Amino acid sequence: MKAEILKEEELPENFTKTKKKVLLKGLTLEELQEYFLNEGEPRFRGEQLFNWMYNHLAVDFDEMLNLPKSLRKDLKKKNEIKTLEYVNSETSHESGAKKFIFSLRDGFPETKEKNKIESVIIPEGKRTTLCISTQVGCPLDCKFCATGLMGYKKNLTAGEIFDQYLLAAKDLGKEKLTNIVYMGMGEPLLNFNATVKSLKIFGEELTTGISLKKITISTAGIAPKIKELADTGIKAKLALSLHSCFEDVRSKIMPINKKYSLKENIEAIKYYYKKTGMRITFEYVMLKDINDRDEDVKALIKLSKEISSKINLIPFNSLKHMDPAGLSAKLETTPKHRIEEFAQKLRDNDLTVMVRLTQGKDIAAACGQLAIKN
Repeated sequence: MKAEILKEEELPENFTKTKKKVLLKGLTLEELQEYFLNEGEPRFRGEQLFNWMYNHLAVDFDEMLNLPKSLRKDLKKKNEIKTLEYVNSETSHESGAKKFIFSLRDGFPETKEKNKIESVIIPEGKRTTLCISTQVGCPLDCKFCATGLMGYKKNLTAGEIFDQYLLAAKDLGKEKLTNIVYMGMGEPLLNFNATVKSLKIFGEELTTGISLKKITISTAGIAPKIKELADTGIKAKLALSLHSCFEDVRSKIMPINKKYSLKENIEAIKYYYKKTGMRITFEYVMLKDINDRDEDVKALIKLSKEISSKINLIPFNSLKHMDPAGLSAKLETTPKHRIEEFAQKLRDNDLTVMVRLTQGKDIAAACGQLAIKN
């Protein structure tokens, strides 16, 4: 006998409710198989639904033609698989980067206003990368990042993380997206469970779009969670938002360093590399007279030689769209010629260095600029 719709307090912790329906988007293959068994259906229905949601990117049960009509009708009555709604998008005239604004299907009860997030498609030659968010806002308050000026609103579910890929892939074409970076709004490792579940979904053989080798998790440095991520057995790429090799400087521009020191994070990424064999990326936003000095070059060379790594140098992008009072005006990007000199000194020491081009700055879609004004 099929189960009745459970009351809120009786729902398994894996399941999320939207109004009177159970949200299935975001459940792993194993959880979907379990769900159908509990509903009195064969286990393989979970594989079928998984394939439709995450591989064929179906947004409605009616699209799932290899499910019996009666089952589709029952699923539609009791369940939901859409987590995000398209609000609008902008395309950069300078680079072709495209920024999406999506609304969540929740909101603040007193205003009925829905939370919103941003995602960005970044074209780079043969690569096209999707930058996705894991939180609404961010609690870390890194001084060079606009998302922190929003404050923290909430964590995204695994379904909301995945649906950014679904909606972007439907817009651009699934075959054209080659990479994903968890580098949008929020700190992925402070939304650990949902981040890991979304990675497991991408990592299943039934999900044929993007392999884990093409996915990068960017973290400001949550040392215990870096180790925990390594222990899951998931082999995604890891990028550490480094930005300085000196504890005092890093603490000034990244307050999270006061809780999880650079020393702890270096130990954690070494552990991650040992467990996964995945080369580490150091992200380094270039800030004039703060982290672009000769001593910074020497320290970065020393650190990078301790672990298999590559370095991404990123020009600082203005936060004026979120900071009209000019509180961030004391931060300036390092001049272009100095960035090139900095990069060359690293390369002269046999290090792999990329100087990232600023993409989407004209639509506030560049690195560090993602934030919802309202």
